[in-house]
Amino acid sequence: MNVTHLECGNCARSFPARTLLNLCTDCGKPLLVRYDLEHVKKTLPKESLAGRQADLWRYKELLPVDDPANVVSLGEGWTPLLSVPRLGAAVGIKDLLIKDESQNPTQSFKARGMTTAVSMALELGVKKLAVPSAGNAAGALAAYAARAGLEAHIFMPSDTPRANIIECQLTGAHVTLIDGLITDCGAEVARRKEAEGWFDVSTLKEPYRVEGKKTLGYELAEQLNWTLPDVIVYPTGGGTGLIGMWKAFDEMERMGWIGSDRPKMVTVQAAGCAPIVTAFEAGKRFADEFPNAATTASGLRVPKAIGDFLILDAIRASGGTAVAVTDEELLNAAAEIGGLEGLFVAPEGAACLPALRKLIKFELVSANDKVVLFNTGAGVKYLESFSKR
Repeated sequence: MNVTHLECGNCARSFPARTLLNLCTDCGKPLLVRYDLEHVKKTLPKESLAGRQADLWRYKELLPVDDPANVVSLGEGWTPLLSVPRLGAAVGIKDLLIKDESQNPTQSFKARGMTTAVSMALELGVKKLAVPSAGNAAGALAAYAARAGLEAHIFMPSDTPRANIIECQLTGAHVTLIDGLITDCGAEVARRKEAEGWFDVSTLKEPYRVEGKKTLGYELAEQLNWTLPDVIVYPTGGGTGLIGMWKAFDEMERMGWIGSDRPKMVTVQAAGCAPIVTAFEAGKRFADEFPNAATTASGLRVPKAIGDFLILDAIRASGGTAVAVTDEELLNAAAEIGGLEGLFVAPEGAACLPALRKLIKFELVSANDKVVLFNTGAGVKYLESFSKR
């Protein structure tokens, strides 16, 4: 096992590895898993990865599960990095790619986080898991908990896409719908979890979902022959994927797998729920809760992200930025991406296209940059959104 300890992302306090914790007991901020990277560097040459299984567990030495018998997998990860030349020509970018996370189990990138979170729950003896979710995280937890034989207790806004609700019900979860936002669902989990014996696997309220998400960064590097792109455009609700990729880049550099160059990290949010954009523009490290949050892109309807400072730190350190787009822009973009490249993307992933156009307009991205857009889920799970067009 290569895990050395858990570390607070804010105050840097250390906690023993394999301790069942949600947040830092000093400051209440997210905990991150730390590894003996010198040992990994000596025992795992990056070239040896080529012959491994085509899922995210190919990076098992850099993931927190100790006993392989506890890995709960549905074949997640190693999603395609697709060249999209017709879309690139439409926006004026010569080398444009889409990392298509819709091809994961449960049809979204949330499978990455839940495979590691549920595997660690199984390893640490947890029996009941709970999560507030805008949709796709719920579906992923329900599936992986069923696979592991654990209870899943899921709280979703009443207007969550119907596909997500049915998905959770048919994979055996206990589903509660709340009239409100994901923050209201989170408050309900917090209120009941101690009495009910649930372990809370909310975004960044436990250390292990981000470990699955960080494999996005490892895959990008490996798929691009260990050279990172110039720009990453990422739809951001809770921001675990962006935080995870930034962590992965640091780990890879420390192992000598990549150099010190980093992509510009660009956060994309909906104009109706843009707490990170607002904080970035105001020069703040922590984001205020966004009032009256509203967007058809349910995964972006996160008015307060507990990892806000980690997102903002990565954006600024990379020379990146934060961009808001309207619902009309992102829904039109989904049709454009589909028509040009045959990809039926989620509204969150579609938001990357109008964001890219704004980056080009303000000369933050040039025609010769290698740009990666992230499609975080399958459009078919959002039929209510697209019926509004």
